[in-house]
Amino acid sequence: MGKRKQVLKITDENEEKSTKKRPAPQGELFQKIEPRLKIKRSEEEDPSEEDEKLAKASGSKAKSKSKKGFKPENAESLARRQREISVSEFFAKNRHLLGFDNPKKALLTTVKEAVDNSLDACEEAGILPTITVKLKRLSAKIAEPTEEEAKENAKGKKRMPAATERYHLSIEDNGPGIVKEQIPKIFGKLLYGSKFHRLKMSRGQQGIGISAAGMYGHMTTGKPMQITSKLPKKPKAYFVELVIDTKTNKPDVLKEIDLDWPHESSSGTKVEITLEGRYQRGRQSIDEFILQNTLSNPHAEFHFVDPDGQKFDYPRKTDDLPPAPTEIKPHPYGVELGRFHQMVADTHAKTMKKFLTSEFSRVSEKVADEIFKTASLKDFSLSNPRPEQVNKIHEAIPKVAIMSPPTDCIVPIGEKLLTETLRYQTKADFYTSVTRSPSVYRGNPFIVECALAYGGELSGEEAMSVYRFANRVPLQFQPSACATMRVLTKLDWKKYGLNQPKNSLPVGPVAILIHIASVWVPFTSESKEAIADYPEIKQEIRLAVLECGRQLSLHVSRSRRAAEAARKANYIDTYIPFIGEALQEMLKISDQQRDKVISTLRSTLEKSKLEG
Repeated sequence: MGKRKQVLKITDENEEKSTKKRPAPQGELFQKIEPRLKIKRSEEEDPSEEDEKLAKASGSKAKSKSKKGFKPENAESLARRQREISVSEFFAKNRHLLGFDNPKKALLTTVKEAVDNSLDACEEAGILPTITVKLKRLSAKIAEPTEEEAKENAKGKKRMPAATERYHLSIEDNGPGIVKEQIPKIFGKLLYGSKFHRLKMSRGQQGIGISAAGMYGHMTTGKPMQITSKLPKKPKAYFVELVIDTKTNKPDVLKEIDLDWPHESSSGTKVEITLEGRYQRGRQSIDEFILQNTLSNPHAEFHFVDPDGQKFDYPRKTDDLPPAPTEIKPHPYGVELGRFHQMVADTHAKTMKKFLTSEFSRVSEKVADEIFKTASLKDFSLSNPRPEQVNKIHEAIPKVAIMSPPTDCIVPIGEKLLTETLRYQTKADFYTSVTRSPSVYRGNPFIVECALAYGGELSGEEAMSVYRFANRVPLQFQPSACATMRVLTKLDWKKYGLNQPKNSLPVGPVAILIHIASVWVPFTSESKEAIADYPEIKQEIRLAVLECGRQLSLHVSRSRRAAEAARKANYIDTYIPFIGEALQEMLKISDQQRDKVISTLRSTLEKSKLEG
């Protein structure tokens, strides 16, 4: 064996030498190499018994190693691994679904969830909201990267970790307060709330936001969430520190005491969270979020203290609360078949007719009779209904004319306030707004509102400015995933004199605000940043924008006609003095009479301008 290895080694070395020499080996040199090549070929073709034993030994050794490294599973062992996943555990691992995917966004999401809850609580209690947001930096301020560092990072030469800072955030309101027993569940349990099962317009709807913000703070800093709540009839406020046990999705209360309430209001709630984040001014910032909230909620008063200690006060613009929305039952249009069957199974009604009139809005006995007639059925008992009967009733509902859902479950911003909101944000020459009549998707009523501004100081070289709102809440992230943007990019804006790249927003001096109000806004994810692509919603957005577009078209046409008339008038005005002189020469009138004629002609021209 050793001899064979030596021969092979010599052969390899000579092969390398022979390949380096040019021309190819000949004569005596080739005669020396040829026998060794023959030895090599014979060894390859006819391995020795020793080699075979060695190969078998090495093969069995590798096989035994692979058996030690791998243990096959069976049904029992796989079953032992199965366990229930807590919703808190799921969102702790997938916090990006809730809007906590980067430090800047996480800080804004926390403020958003707390402010939304405060506004909802105050409005439901009939209290004019006063909300104070304080942000205190606990760590050193992170310096912005130099130009060289930014270039290196962009090229991938130097990977820099995401810059984060630690903050203490507090949000106070003058709302009705929270009952002591409910505080741990509201702030320390995901998917717990009062708004999920009712059809009534509100900012919050899932029972996730504020508890997820506290969970994020605890994950990034290890600090618990602190809540202070004061009820009107209680002399003391209740203070609690808690964290979420993500394995069980239950609150873990660390501390609870009664203390004095240091505010003038007789009731209220204060939420404090320590978290990692990144504070920056400008677009998609806390400053912009609060400013836009003052526009959509003119009845609210806001105070904001930034990390540098600057205080910004936003007084309320009106002392009138918006009308309180009322809870309604689902509208029959758009209710899916599976949900319809489930409602039939859950109802206490004894007959289908009673079910239709009691479980849906806008279904009277007359409408129910029309549904039965369309389905070619008579009223039947629900003690043991046949699925095909239920299916026929469901198929007949869209074929019957049913009134639109009531509007008292939704509180739109209103055309006047929409225009004022856009006027505050922009300085334009032309404003228009429209509030559409209620419509339905999946049985949920909704209203689309639109306001448009054109001209003035708006830039003609930039893309259209778009402001999106849902239930009076500004939407600042994921614009490209939103149904609003999908509608705007598909419309033809060239007929309004705007340039528009393919499948993009138009370029020109125009800004648009779109508000969707609903008892259940269909967001694309739990972070509530974009509206889902429901055809009914997109159609209403399109119609609202087109209605504003028609008014814009009229304005543009008037402006063009006025500009043309002004051009012609200026042209005529240039020749009026010459006309006066010609008349003076022809009629032999005095200079005073000539000046009077010129003045009369100019007055007539100005009058025609105004009439035009």
